[in-house]
Amino acid sequence: MTQILIKNGLVYDPLNSINGEVMDLGVKDGRIVDPSEINLSEAIVVDASGKVVLPGGIDIHSHIAGPKVNVGRLIRPEDHYMTNVPHKPPFKRAETGLTVPNVFRFGYDYARMGYTLVAEPATPPLKTRHTHEELNAIPMIDKMAFVLVDSNWIVLDLIQESRRDMLTAYLAWLLYATKTYSLKIVDAGSDVAWMIKGKGLGLDDQVPGYSLTPRDIIKAIAESAQQLNLPHKVHVHCNRLGYPGNYLVTMETMNLTKDLKIISEGSALHVTHVQFTGYKGDSWGSLESGGEDIANVLNANPYVTLDMGQVIPGRPATTMTADAPFEFVLYHLTRWKWSTTDTEVETASGIVPYKYKKKSYVNTIQWAIGLEVVLLSRDLWRVFLTTDHPNGGPFIDYPVVMSWLMSRKAREDFMAKLNRKALKRCVIPSLDRELTLYDIAIITRASPAKLLGLERFKGHLGIGADADIAIYDIDPRIVDLSKDYERISKAFRRAYMTIKGGEIIVKGGEIVKQVYGRTLYVKPEIPKDMVLEVEGYLNSAFKKYYSISLRNFFIEDRELRNPMEIPLKTNLR
Repeated sequence: MTQILIKNGLVYDPLNSINGEVMDLGVKDGRIVDPSEINLSEAIVVDASGKVVLPGGIDIHSHIAGPKVNVGRLIRPEDHYMTNVPHKPPFKRAETGLTVPNVFRFGYDYARMGYTLVAEPATPPLKTRHTHEELNAIPMIDKMAFVLVDSNWIVLDLIQESRRDMLTAYLAWLLYATKTYSLKIVDAGSDVAWMIKGKGLGLDDQVPGYSLTPRDIIKAIAESAQQLNLPHKVHVHCNRLGYPGNYLVTMETMNLTKDLKIISEGSALHVTHVQFTGYKGDSWGSLESGGEDIANVLNANPYVTLDMGQVIPGRPATTMTADAPFEFVLYHLTRWKWSTTDTEVETASGIVPYKYKKKSYVNTIQWAIGLEVVLLSRDLWRVFLTTDHPNGGPFIDYPVVMSWLMSRKAREDFMAKLNRKALKRCVIPSLDRELTLYDIAIITRASPAKLLGLERFKGHLGIGADADIAIYDIDPRIVDLSKDYERISKAFRRAYMTIKGGEIIVKGGEIVKQVYGRTLYVKPEIPKDMVLEVEGYLNSAFKKYYSISLRNFFIEDRELRNPMEIPLKTNLR
């Protein structure tokens, strides 16, 4: 394989406590090695003088594959106007789409930004074979997917019957059967309520047909995740997303960790796209930011992590979520397009195109919430940069979000274009904090790797790590990033160089080589007697609930391009 010597780069590597040191890096056989191991007569030498060198970026939450993404493409033909880029043989395929790009643009745009690993955060078990087919087609990046379990009738039955060991064993079986990485909860129990009563649920409302509440569901699944020792325990989209006053539900959900028996390392509960569940006030007219309140709970609770779900005013978006009740409400607010579906006994979803407006009162408050949570966080290792692509905005605007986090002037200049009345109900105008490049490396590289349990070989530049490297043409010793913030978005939008698995795939912001990354999934250990018990239970449950056989449900390893299995020791006995 290619040998590369990167010389004189300004290295930011928080997992190894390296903060802007001028260093050389060696790359050999797809791994980072000591520079002394590089044979200079065979190596590619990269002069990174005056350039920032980071580990490859990691996105923990971006909707890039699966049936909802494909439907999003179908109902957004206007999303593809004027965005087509012809193919460039032999290494680049045609690109199209903005909020819902084709599979090639997903991979190329992430690589151009210096990102090398992306998590698809919501796949219905029955349709995960489709999700993997799309993940297989996305070039350039490593991938993983989180499987939806919040309204799964088998899960609800087992919780209702207090069969906790069987629940845990079933979730272990499900993760392996679908070749997924973590458990996803969206608006717990609400698919059942949506199908029966046409509405969603609060945290303590009863699920129709069950003597359960969403609180019971979240707690039971989170406890099973502890038993399974999952690297990323449970990824939670809180109930009442998108409704005024939902910040209270978010804070109560975060505090559920106080009732959990913590027996496994890492975050016990991750609240995703917190902007959408950070609304204070009892109506749209009285809406204000709940960002400060949520940040206070985060700072007091070491077992919770959050990602932003940042909105980008002025940009189009395509909202897509397994929260069907919310999408029904949003459709009636926008009165344009709406798609909804239900996946047998597992989940529901909705898709509604949307555009965030700079002068909108509500959209301005939405813009503030995610930024406030990060800027008020005392522990940046527990907050993460996302836009919940494509719900809050396209992931290609991450560099703009970085500039808002790193520069008060960038925020002030943008706030001048927003709704002034709304800004009075936010704390962001008073915040002076500006993140550094080291901080950005934490929330986009180091902390995502740690959250996903991959810090041994991802998210850092130490010897033995995967050679996933991003180099950016910007020198913070010369440029005042706080004042010249446009240099941040320019540099991070198009990496000077991206190296994936030891191969140079981007140079000068352009794709120069197409590669295909790995798909990561977990295989939790299940005792043999429990395997037989679970399979016996599922044979009966599938005949009762599903339209397909159990045999056809299971996804084989051979169906994934470049699969990477991560075995897990569990506490099941």
